[in-house]
Amino acid sequence: MKVMTKSLQQIEDYYLSQGLKGEELRNTLEKDNEYQELLKERKVAIRDKYSITKQEEKGYVLPNEEDYEILSLVKTLESRKLPENDREIVELIKTQLEAEWRQPLLDKLKQLLQKYS
Repeated sequence: MKVMTKSLQQIEDYYLSQGLKGEELRNTLEKDNEYQELLKERKVAIRDKYSITKQEEKGYVLPNEEDYEILSLVKTLESRKLPENDREIVELIKTQLEAEWRQPLLDKLKQLLQKYS
């Protein structure tokens, strides 16, 4: 007998069909062992695909695959010899993956405003 494995989306859709949403949905998914195991497997596959270490992953908010791709591209660019202005752009982009991304953005905007005032 073949055991059918559900996808993350199928599990989420099931709970949505039960009327769960928002915080209640998030809490339920956090308690769903099958969902959490699938999520862990998916994160490992994505992390490996983009050569992101567990340590790097812990330092950033990476809710979707595009965020892993951004971090991977940032790492590649950081390893290259870039002009100072391009290096600053790469560093600013990297801060956007942090939980507290607003402050670096505000700091850069204030710096630019002061420069052009």
